[in-house]
Amino acid sequence: MERTFSISRYLDVKAVTNQLDLLIQQPIYSINPEALKRYEEDYFEKKCMKSKEMIHLAKDIIPGGVQHNLAFNHPFPLVFTKAEGAYLYDLDGNRYYDFLQAGGPTVLGSNPPEVRDKVIQLLNDCGPSTGLFHEYEYKLGQKIADSIDSVEMFRMLGSGTEACMAAIRVARLATKKKKIIKMGGAYHGWSDQLAYGIRIPGSKWTQAHGVPRYIFKHTQEFFPNDLRDLEKKLRFNQLRGGTAAVLIEPVGPESGTRPVDFEFNKGVEQLCRKYGALLIFDEVVTAFRIGMSGAQGYYGVSPDLTVFGKVVAGGYPGAGGLGGKKEYMKYLSAGIEAGSKYKKALVGGTMAANPLSCVAGYYTLCEIERTNAIPRSGQMADRLTAGLQALISKYKLPFVAFNQGSICHLETVGTMHYAINWSKPWQIPKVLSETSKRKKEMEHMGAAYMAEGIVTLAGSRLYTSGAYTEEMIDDCLVRFENIFKQVSLIGG
Repeated sequence: MERTFSISRYLDVKAVTNQLDLLIQQPIYSINPEALKRYEEDYFEKKCMKSKEMIHLAKDIIPGGVQHNLAFNHPFPLVFTKAEGAYLYDLDGNRYYDFLQAGGPTVLGSNPPEVRDKVIQLLNDCGPSTGLFHEYEYKLGQKIADSIDSVEMFRMLGSGTEACMAAIRVARLATKKKKIIKMGGAYHGWSDQLAYGIRIPGSKWTQAHGVPRYIFKHTQEFFPNDLRDLEKKLRFNQLRGGTAAVLIEPVGPESGTRPVDFEFNKGVEQLCRKYGALLIFDEVVTAFRIGMSGAQGYYGVSPDLTVFGKVVAGGYPGAGGLGGKKEYMKYLSAGIEAGSKYKKALVGGTMAANPLSCVAGYYTLCEIERTNAIPRSGQMADRLTAGLQALISKYKLPFVAFNQGSICHLETVGTMHYAINWSKPWQIPKVLSETSKRKKEMEHMGAAYMAEGIVTLAGSRLYTSGAYTEEMIDDCLVRFENIFKQVSLIGG
């Protein structure tokens, strides 16, 4: 079993947190308005005309003009037509370094031929879906179980959101308890019950527009990296029917935007055992990016259930799944079992585990392992982070750069480092106003990155892949320096 990881050295969580605390106390530094205007006029208006025209047409058909939040960027979304290795190409023929990586799963880089050829062969032989069993359903499940100790069984689903929904249903059936505690600020998809406390710790229902507040009757959040807060809620629930599960992102909320101590996950596991709650790891991003054995292999934790995302389909559609111990996964049994003495979780999905997804996922995991893409992507991230930190120091900026393996963070305004304290309700409007203002500057910085040929996630997160080379990373750092030269105090 492969035990190499993308994390070469664990970050100093206290030091990074102190830096982020200081960042949100500072005035906002961002791309200065004159430079932003030049990027808008000289790049977007002149070199992205076909994208602009298509988005203008799309707005009449698609709400907001794009189908996915990640696709939006200032001043208008670009239309991408080609993905290859570490690069993306837009409709106008411009080339970009891809640090979005489809939201994290493409550890190999985009559209690797070794996987694509297998998918084409599958399409020629079988087609993308039959609704019936295909041999690669078994092969993919076995590959995941061979890689991750806690996964004795695996059920393919359509997305990470669906897998999170299934996980809490299984936990409630297995424990006969109702309450779910999630890490504040973490994102576990957009289902009703888990749209609680997302993005900003303490935000409760305030970000869940369109969801009735009563839906959250059995959902709670605890402050990230705070075991005392978690135990307080577990103890409170123990007197009121107990806790079905604790659901966390193991590197911290939003892929580690607010990082956690190395021993934190072990502490959560111990509290779950103490209070009879299942431990659910959301490894949508970290599985097969931190290591073949997942973040749980790195931290030495054995969760009861593990949520998987796009990587288990190699970035192809039908991208999610739930794995775990047999005693809990039995609640996801498909078909009809005579004499069954337990209820089955309500889970569906006609396109889940389609042949295309399973073939792509199986060969993706094989190639990740064969090519050592995980440690290589981590090495590239280390190089990128060190270079960004040097530039931040050179230009005396308050920015914070850090990485957890191949997950890199470049925090320029610290939007998601804010938290809401409900014991001081008079501060809530100020927090919401400040995060809104800083989010706008994240978009402006993201536009500058894009104009310099760098695609990021929301202007603050960068995923590296095995397709990157040292020369590519160094070229990216030159482009980042072009931007940092043009950063100034906003509104000062």
